[in-house]
Amino acid sequence: REDAVPAQLVDRFGRAHTYLRISLTERCNLRCRYCMPEDGVPLQPAEDLLTTPEIVRLARLFASAGVKRIRLTGGEPLLRRDLVELVAQLRAIPGIESVGVTTNGITLQRKLLALRQAGADRLNISLDTLKADKFAHITRRQGFNRVMNSITEAQALGFAPLKINCVVQRHFNLDEIVDFVAFTEKHAVDVRFIEWMPFDSNRWNDETFVPFKEMMEIIQAEFPSVEKLQDGVNDTSKAFHVPGFKGQFGFITSMSEHFCGSCNRLRLTADGNLKVCLFGNTEVSLRDAMRYNIADKDIHDIVDVAVKRKKFALGGHGDMYGLSKAKNRPMILIGG
Repeated sequence: REDAVPAQLVDRFGRAHTYLRISLTERCNLRCRYCMPEDGVPLQPAEDLLTTPEIVRLARLFASAGVKRIRLTGGEPLLRRDLVELVAQLRAIPGIESVGVTTNGITLQRKLLALRQAGADRLNISLDTLKADKFAHITRRQGFNRVMNSITEAQALGFAPLKINCVVQRHFNLDEIVDFVAFTEKHAVDVRFIEWMPFDSNRWNDETFVPFKEMMEIIQAEFPSVEKLQDGVNDTSKAFHVPGFKGQFGFITSMSEHFCGSCNRLRLTADGNLKVCLFGNTEVSLRDAMRYNIADKDIHDIVDVAVKRKKFALGGHGDMYGLSKAKNRPMILIGG
Protein backbone atom coordinates (compact mmCIF):
# COMPACT_ATOMS: atom_id res chain seq x y z
CA ARG A 1 0.00 0.00 0.00
CA GLU A 2 1.21 3.51 -0.83
CA ASP A 3 0.24 4.82 2.63
CA ALA A 4 1.92 2.00 4.55
CA VAL A 5 4.48 3.07 7.14
CA PRO A 6 7.97 2.42 5.70
CA ALA A 7 10.06 -0.20 7.42
CA GLN A 8 12.64 1.03 9.90
CA LEU A 9 16.22 1.16 8.67
CA VAL A 10 17.85 -1.83 10.36
CA ASP A 11 21.06 -3.40 9.06
CA ARG A 12 22.19 -7.05 9.08
CA PHE A 13 23.64 -6.62 12.56
CA GLY A 14 20.39 -5.40 14.11
CA ARG A 15 21.42 -1.75 14.32
CA ALA A 16 18.44 0.60 13.93
CA HIS A 17 19.38 3.89 12.30
CA THR A 18 17.71 6.83 14.04
CA TYR A 19 20.23 9.62 13.44
CA LEU A 20 20.82 11.44 10.14
CA ARG A 21 23.71 13.84 9.50
CA ILE A 22 23.12 16.18 6.56
CA SER A 23 25.94 18.19 5.01
CA LEU A 24 24.50 21.48 3.76
CA THR A 25 27.51 22.77 1.84
CA GLU A 26 31.02 21.84 0.82
CA ARG A 27 32.23 25.40 1.37
CA CYS A 28 34.04 26.51 4.51
CA ASN A 29 35.53 29.79 5.73
CA LEU A 30 38.43 27.97 7.43
CA ARG A 31 41.14 25.66 6.08
CA CYS A 32 41.81 23.33 9.00
CA ARG A 33 44.89 21.27 8.24
CA TYR A 34 43.38 17.87 9.07
CA CYS A 35 40.18 18.57 7.13
CA MET A 36 40.94 20.45 3.93
CA PRO A 37 44.03 21.05 1.79
CA GLU A 38 45.41 24.59 1.95
CA ASP A 39 44.23 25.39 -1.57
CA GLY A 40 40.77 23.98 -0.87
CA VAL A 41 39.01 21.18 -2.74
CA PRO A 42 37.16 21.15 -6.07
CA LEU A 43 33.57 22.15 -5.31
CA GLN A 44 30.50 20.76 -6.99
CA PRO A 45 28.49 23.18 -9.17
CA ALA A 46 25.66 24.73 -7.18
CA GLU A 47 23.06 22.92 -9.27
CA ASP A 48 24.51 19.57 -8.17
CA LEU A 49 23.86 20.28 -4.49
CA LEU A 50 20.63 19.39 -2.72
CA THR A 51 18.06 22.17 -2.70
CA THR A 52 16.19 23.03 0.48
CA PRO A 53 12.97 21.32 -0.71
CA GLU A 54 15.01 18.21 -1.56
CA ILE A 55 16.60 18.19 1.90
CA VAL A 56 13.20 18.52 3.56
CA ARG A 57 11.73 15.78 1.38
CA LEU A 58 14.52 13.38 2.28
CA ALA A 59 14.27 14.32 5.95
CA ARG A 60 10.55 13.47 5.89
CA LEU A 61 11.34 10.15 4.25
CA PHE A 62 13.97 9.27 6.84
CA ALA A 63 11.71 10.41 9.68
CA SER A 64 8.95 8.13 8.43
CA ALA A 65 11.47 5.27 8.63
CA GLY A 66 12.43 5.93 12.24
CA VAL A 67 15.01 8.73 12.16
CA LYS A 68 14.49 10.95 15.22
CA ARG A 69 17.56 13.19 15.26
CA ILE A 70 19.09 15.32 12.52
CA ARG A 71 22.42 17.12 12.61
CA LEU A 72 23.36 19.76 10.06
CA THR A 73 27.03 19.89 9.09
CA GLY A 74 29.25 21.03 6.24
CA GLY A 75 31.61 22.42 5.21
CA GLU A 76 30.40 25.26 7.38
CA PRO A 77 26.59 25.09 7.58
CA LEU A 78 26.25 28.75 8.55
CA LEU A 79 27.40 29.66 5.04
CA ARG A 80 24.01 28.41 3.83
CA ARG A 81 21.81 31.50 3.78
CA ASP A 82 18.57 29.71 4.56
CA LEU A 83 19.92 27.72 7.51
CA VAL A 84 17.50 29.20 10.04
CA GLU A 85 14.48 28.56 7.81
CA LEU A 86 15.68 25.01 7.13
CA VAL A 87 16.02 24.28 10.84
CA ALA A 88 12.44 25.43 11.38
CA GLN A 89 11.16 23.23 8.56
CA LEU A 90 13.04 20.19 9.86
CA ARG A 91 11.76 20.65 13.42
CA ALA A 92 8.21 20.71 12.05
CA ILE A 93 8.53 17.21 10.57
CA PRO A 94 6.56 14.61 12.57
CA GLY A 95 8.94 12.27 14.37
CA ILE A 96 11.94 14.60 14.40
CA GLU A 97 12.79 15.20 18.05
CA SER A 98 16.05 17.12 17.71
CA VAL A 99 17.90 19.24 15.18
CA GLY A 100 21.54 20.03 15.91
CA VAL A 101 24.19 22.10 14.14
CA THR A 102 27.95 21.52 13.98
CA THR A 103 29.84 24.73 13.23
CA ASN A 104 33.28 26.31 13.48
CA GLY A 105 31.65 29.22 15.31
CA ILE A 106 33.20 31.98 13.21
CA THR A 107 29.89 33.56 12.18
CA LEU A 108 27.70 31.82 14.74
CA GLN A 109 27.14 34.60 17.28
CA ARG A 110 24.90 36.72 15.08
CA LYS A 111 22.64 33.76 14.23
CA LEU A 112 22.46 32.05 17.61
CA LEU A 113 19.19 33.56 18.77
CA ALA A 114 17.46 32.92 15.44
CA LEU A 115 18.67 29.30 15.41
CA ARG A 116 17.41 28.80 18.95
CA GLN A 117 14.02 30.27 18.10
CA ALA A 118 13.81 28.11 14.97
CA GLY A 119 14.20 24.98 17.09
CA ALA A 120 17.88 24.09 17.02
CA ASP A 121 18.49 22.41 20.38
CA ARG A 122 21.97 20.91 20.06
CA LEU A 123 25.12 22.76 19.16
CA ASN A 124 28.66 21.52 18.52
CA ILE A 125 31.46 24.05 18.07
CA SER A 126 34.80 22.94 16.65
CA LEU A 127 37.76 24.36 18.59
CA ASP A 128 41.17 22.70 18.67
CA THR A 129 43.07 25.20 20.80
CA LEU A 130 42.53 27.83 23.48
CA LYS A 131 45.35 29.99 22.08
CA ALA A 132 44.77 32.57 19.34
CA ASP A 133 48.13 32.06 17.61
CA LYS A 134 47.69 28.29 17.40
CA PHE A 135 44.13 28.78 16.17
CA ALA A 136 45.46 30.82 13.25
CA HIS A 137 48.02 28.10 12.51
CA ILE A 138 45.64 25.13 12.48
CA THR A 139 42.80 26.90 10.64
CA ARG A 140 45.02 29.04 8.38
CA ARG A 141 42.63 31.89 9.25
CA GLN A 142 41.87 34.42 12.02
CA GLY A 143 38.76 34.34 14.20
CA PHE A 144 39.62 32.86 17.60
CA ASN A 145 37.87 35.60 19.58
CA ARG A 146 34.71 35.25 17.50
CA VAL A 147 34.56 31.54 18.31
CA MET A 148 35.04 32.17 22.03
CA ASN A 149 32.32 34.83 21.96
CA SER A 150 30.01 32.35 20.24
CA ILE A 151 30.62 29.82 23.02
CA THR A 152 29.80 32.42 25.68
CA GLU A 153 26.64 33.53 23.88
CA ALA A 154 25.48 29.95 23.26
CA GLN A 155 25.75 29.20 26.97
CA ALA A 156 23.74 32.33 27.78
CA LEU A 157 20.99 31.22 25.39
CA GLY A 158 20.74 27.87 27.11
CA PHE A 159 22.13 25.49 24.51
CA ALA A 160 22.66 22.35 26.55
CA PRO A 161 24.58 20.28 26.09
CA LEU A 162 26.94 22.68 24.35
CA LYS A 163 29.69 20.52 22.91
CA ILE A 164 33.18 21.57 21.92
CA ASN A 165 34.88 19.28 19.41
CA CYS A 166 38.67 19.16 19.73
CA VAL A 167 40.75 17.05 17.33
CA VAL A 168 43.91 16.08 19.21
CA GLN A 169 47.26 16.01 17.40
CA ARG A 170 50.48 15.12 19.16
CA HIS A 171 52.73 17.99 18.14
CA PHE A 172 50.00 20.61 18.02
CA ASN A 173 47.57 20.56 20.94
CA LEU A 174 48.22 17.49 23.08
CA ASP A 175 49.76 19.90 25.59
CA GLU A 176 46.39 21.70 25.87
CA ILE A 177 44.05 18.86 26.80
CA VAL A 178 44.52 19.61 30.51
CA ASP A 179 43.60 23.25 29.79
CA PHE A 180 40.43 22.11 28.03
CA VAL A 181 39.44 19.99 31.02
CA ALA A 182 40.15 22.97 33.30
CA PHE A 183 37.84 25.02 31.05
CA THR A 184 34.95 22.77 32.15
CA GLU A 185 35.36 23.94 35.76
CA LYS A 186 33.58 27.25 35.13
CA HIS A 187 31.76 26.44 31.88
CA ALA A 188 28.86 24.01 31.44
CA VAL A 189 30.23 22.54 28.23
CA ASP A 190 31.04 19.03 27.04
CA VAL A 191 34.55 18.97 25.56
CA ARG A 192 35.01 15.98 23.27
CA PHE A 193 38.58 15.00 22.44
CA ILE A 194 38.49 13.42 18.98
CA GLU A 195 41.17 11.02 17.83
CA TRP A 196 42.77 12.25 14.61
CA MET A 197 41.49 10.28 11.61
CA PRO A 198 43.06 9.73 8.17
CA PHE A 199 41.11 10.89 5.11
CA ASP A 200 42.07 11.98 1.60
CA SER A 201 43.31 15.34 2.85
CA ASN A 202 45.69 13.66 5.30
CA ARG A 203 47.30 10.22 5.34
CA TRP A 204 48.06 8.04 8.37
CA ASN A 205 50.79 9.45 10.60
CA ASP A 206 51.89 7.78 13.85
CA GLU A 207 53.57 11.04 14.82
CA THR A 208 50.21 12.83 14.75
CA PHE A 209 47.83 10.24 16.20
CA VAL A 210 47.24 10.19 19.97
CA PRO A 211 45.19 7.26 21.36
CA PHE A 212 42.50 7.80 23.95
CA LYS A 213 44.37 5.95 26.71
CA GLU A 214 47.40 8.22 26.40
CA MET A 215 45.19 11.31 26.62
CA MET A 216 43.41 9.88 29.65
CA GLU A 217 46.68 9.21 31.48
CA ILE A 218 47.73 12.85 31.00
CA ILE A 219 44.40 14.12 32.33
CA GLN A 220 44.34 11.76 35.32
CA ALA A 221 47.83 12.88 36.31
CA GLU A 222 46.50 16.44 36.63
CA PHE A 223 43.00 15.60 37.88
CA PRO A 224 43.21 12.36 39.93
CA SER A 225 39.57 12.64 41.01
CA VAL A 226 38.22 12.18 37.46
CA GLU A 227 35.07 10.05 37.38
CA LYS A 228 33.47 8.04 34.58
CA LEU A 229 29.95 9.07 33.58
CA GLN A 230 27.26 6.76 32.22
CA ASP A 231 27.31 6.59 28.42
CA GLY A 232 24.11 6.27 26.38
CA VAL A 233 23.52 3.23 24.17
CA ASN A 234 24.41 5.06 20.95
CA ASP A 235 26.89 7.58 22.36
CA THR A 236 30.08 8.02 20.38
CA SER A 237 31.89 9.66 23.29
CA LYS A 238 33.26 8.05 26.45
CA ALA A 239 32.18 10.60 29.06
CA PHE A 240 34.04 11.76 32.20
CA HIS A 241 33.97 14.69 34.59
CA VAL A 242 35.92 16.20 37.44
CA PRO A 243 33.69 16.35 40.56
CA GLY A 244 32.62 19.93 41.26
CA PHE A 245 33.19 21.13 37.70
CA LYS A 246 30.21 22.56 35.81
CA GLY A 247 31.01 20.76 32.58
CA GLN A 248 32.35 17.42 31.45
CA PHE A 249 34.66 15.93 28.84
CA GLY A 250 34.86 12.81 26.74
CA PHE A 251 36.73 10.96 24.03
CA ILE A 252 35.63 9.97 20.54
CA THR A 253 37.83 6.94 19.95
CA SER A 254 37.12 6.15 16.30
CA MET A 255 40.62 4.78 15.74
CA SER A 256 41.80 3.05 18.92
CA GLU A 257 38.46 1.72 20.24
CA HIS A 258 35.79 2.08 17.57
CA PHE A 259 32.12 2.19 18.57
CA CYS A 260 30.76 0.72 15.35
CA GLY A 261 28.78 -1.99 17.14
CA SER A 262 26.21 0.55 18.32
CA CYS A 263 26.26 2.83 15.27
CA ASN A 264 22.87 4.38 14.50
CA ARG A 265 24.07 7.04 12.03
CA LEU A 266 23.56 7.72 8.36
CA ARG A 267 25.04 10.58 6.33
CA LEU A 268 23.90 12.68 3.40
CA THR A 269 26.57 14.58 1.50
CA ALA A 270 25.84 18.07 0.21
CA ASP A 271 25.47 16.67 -3.31
CA GLY A 272 22.88 14.17 -2.14
CA ASN A 273 24.82 10.95 -1.75
CA LEU A 274 23.94 8.56 1.06
CA LYS A 275 26.91 7.25 3.05
CA VAL A 276 25.92 4.53 5.47
CA CYS A 277 29.37 4.69 7.11
CA LEU A 278 31.74 7.61 7.62
CA PHE A 279 34.66 5.38 6.65
CA GLY A 280 32.98 3.52 3.80
CA ASN A 281 33.72 4.49 0.21
CA THR A 282 30.43 3.36 -1.31
CA GLU A 283 27.70 5.92 -1.90
CA VAL A 284 24.28 6.04 -3.54
CA SER A 285 22.78 9.19 -5.05
CA LEU A 286 19.40 10.07 -3.56
CA ARG A 287 19.55 13.39 -5.40
CA ASP A 288 19.48 11.61 -8.74
CA ALA A 289 16.64 9.38 -7.57
CA MET A 290 14.54 12.42 -6.69
CA ARG A 291 15.38 14.26 -9.89
CA TYR A 292 14.37 11.21 -11.93
CA ASN A 293 10.97 11.49 -10.20
CA ILE A 294 11.32 8.22 -8.31
CA ALA A 295 8.59 7.84 -5.68
CA ASP A 296 9.38 8.13 -1.97
CA LYS A 297 8.55 4.46 -1.39
CA ASP A 298 11.12 3.43 -3.98
CA ILE A 299 13.71 5.84 -2.56
CA HIS A 300 13.10 4.27 0.84
CA ASP A 301 13.81 0.87 -0.72
CA ILE A 302 17.07 2.21 -2.18
CA VAL A 303 18.09 3.46 1.27
CA ASP A 304 17.07 0.19 2.90
CA VAL A 305 19.22 -1.85 0.50
CA ALA A 306 22.21 0.42 1.20
CA VAL A 307 21.71 0.06 4.96
CA LYS A 308 21.47 -3.73 4.63
CA ARG A 309 24.89 -3.70 2.91
CA LYS A 310 26.53 -1.70 5.70
CA LYS A 311 29.71 -3.30 7.01
CA PHE A 312 30.06 -4.03 10.70
CA ALA A 313 33.01 -1.73 11.38
CA LEU A 314 35.24 0.94 9.80
CA GLY A 315 33.63 0.60 6.39
CA GLY A 316 34.98 -2.94 6.11
CA HIS A 317 38.61 -1.79 6.13
CA GLY A 318 39.59 -3.99 9.08
CA ASP A 319 41.55 -1.62 11.31
CA MET A 320 42.90 1.90 11.40
CA TYR A 321 45.90 0.96 9.25
CA GLY A 322 43.72 -0.58 6.57
CA LEU A 323 41.47 2.44 6.79
CA SER A 324 44.39 4.78 6.16
CA LYS A 325 44.98 3.15 2.75
CA ALA A 326 41.36 3.41 1.64
CA LYS A 327 40.12 5.87 -0.97
CA ASN A 328 37.53 8.26 0.46
CA ARG A 329 36.37 11.85 0.18
CA PRO A 330 38.23 14.51 2.14
CA MET A 331 36.42 15.14 5.42
CA ILE A 332 35.20 18.53 4.16
CA LEU A 333 33.20 16.75 1.43
CA ILE A 334 31.66 14.19 3.80
CA GLY A 335 30.38 16.37 6.61
CA GLY A 336 31.93 14.51 9.53
